[in-house]
Amino acid sequence: MTSTAAERPVDVLVVGAGFAGMYGVYRAVKAGMSVVGIEAGDDVGGTWYWNRYPGARCDVESIDYSYSFDADLQNEWVWTERYATQPEILRYAQHVAERFDLKRHYRFETRVEFAHYDDATSTWLVGTDTGERYRAHFVVFATGSLSAPNKPDIPGVDDFAGEVLYTAQWPKEGVSLAGKRVGLIGTGSSGIQSTPLIAEEAGSLTVFQRSPNYSVPAFNRPLTDEEQVRIRAEYPERRKKCLYSSSAGPFEAYPKSAYEVDEAEREAAFEERWKAGGVLFGKTFDNQTIDPVINEMARQFAERKVRAIVKDPQVADDLFPTDHPLGTKRICTDSGYFEAFNRDNVKLVNLRREPITSITATGIETDQATYELDTLIFATGFDAMTGALTRIDIRGSNGLDIKHAWADGPVTYLGIGIPGFPNLFSITGPGSPSVLANMILAAEQQIDWLFDLFAFLEENDIVAIEAKAESAEAWIQHVDEAARQTLFVKANSWYNGSNISGKRRLFMPYIGGFGNYRIKCDEEQAQGYPNFELTKASVPATV
Repeated sequence: MTSTAAERPVDVLVVGAGFAGMYGVYRAVKAGMSVVGIEAGDDVGGTWYWNRYPGARCDVESIDYSYSFDADLQNEWVWTERYATQPEILRYAQHVAERFDLKRHYRFETRVEFAHYDDATSTWLVGTDTGERYRAHFVVFATGSLSAPNKPDIPGVDDFAGEVLYTAQWPKEGVSLAGKRVGLIGTGSSGIQSTPLIAEEAGSLTVFQRSPNYSVPAFNRPLTDEEQVRIRAEYPERRKKCLYSSSAGPFEAYPKSAYEVDEAEREAAFEERWKAGGVLFGKTFDNQTIDPVINEMARQFAERKVRAIVKDPQVADDLFPTDHPLGTKRICTDSGYFEAFNRDNVKLVNLRREPITSITATGIETDQATYELDTLIFATGFDAMTGALTRIDIRGSNGLDIKHAWADGPVTYLGIGIPGFPNLFSITGPGSPSVLANMILAAEQQIDWLFDLFAFLEENDIVAIEAKAESAEAWIQHVDEAARQTLFVKANSWYNGSNISGKRRLFMPYIGGFGNYRIKCDEEQAQGYPNFELTKASVPATV
């Protein structure tokens, strides 16, 4: 490939305007590099731009789910609630973009159609659906782990004549469900968060559930003025704790083993974490997702909580998981989910007992009943971790197609470098802690590491860098071995691609802990990047 006048040269092309992409653009500008960001939406925010469904809320505390790179930014922004809602998180993203003048570097309402590597020039030719072409030295895919919506393979899925909605692509202008007969397929995080609010508005709500999930109440509340003062005083130490913690968060497990305490103390520990809300319950005791006995203790506690809420014993049976250990699918965080099933206008359909046979023009047919609907909502999740990349025509060295390279599962080194794809990098991708850590702090760590790498390449006159195939294979084997030491492998989840038909089952995020991952990245940098192939610029021959 040769450059043409229609191709705009750029040092770094960043795909995505979520928190990782925005920080990538910020670091490029700070480094004095030319940069262009490409974003399908018309504004920044990433997952918080698209996921506008009722009840959308982060399951990491607001004060932690925020940038740490700028102390003034950290102290000037005031979070109103313990767990921020989607609108507040989106406002925060917009504030950051405006504060650092990031939007001028973005091309919004634009999708990357292809990215092809030119071996002769060590650059990428990137094309968009708007006809723009870029010649980029480096391409950074900050496309998110949960950004490629999954359309379920159900007979007649396109036949429904009523209103069709996806939680992952909720209309920006909002939706009125007042008085409507609503069907909701899916009980992952978005289904669980949206159910209570849909139930309050709709005439009736029928929830079609294939796989029940563990969910813990958020116990959300406004942050007081006193807490705002304390938060700012504690931020330096709080952030320091996150740097090498297991999940990039400041929280630690109960100081004693579950075996060292009596039943009363164990129950009190579970109760304290339950009231803390959300995913932290899954980490009450060390080894809770490794030791099946400790996990069962937590599971029984959670089951008692749910049965104390849900009035109908059969509905409670159906809502509580029995097919996977607690925490091996991401624990959901809800506000009134189980209570919603006590309402007269809410019905639960257990698809394992009553499977869908088809979707029709007027509703859903199961093998036992017909459900007439006005609105059908798909809360059916994502082609996680890999889908955002494999849906783009990405071809690396010698025309290697990423779909072919990843046919047997994603192969990366540290989740950042991909063998056969020089000068292309994935942020919070497969092989990194990704969704098992605080995503904003994880993205900061990877972006910082990446731009330190760019500086190293510049200083050493290196034009191309590519993860070594043997290093990536060894890393992915390590990722797999780490997962197999836990109970996570006993669950069919989007962590291992089980929700996507035809996708190879492979546990994709690195479960060995954010701190251990960070140490590995630090070592790679300190040793001069031994697990990467480095290509120096050609030196013209002298006569």
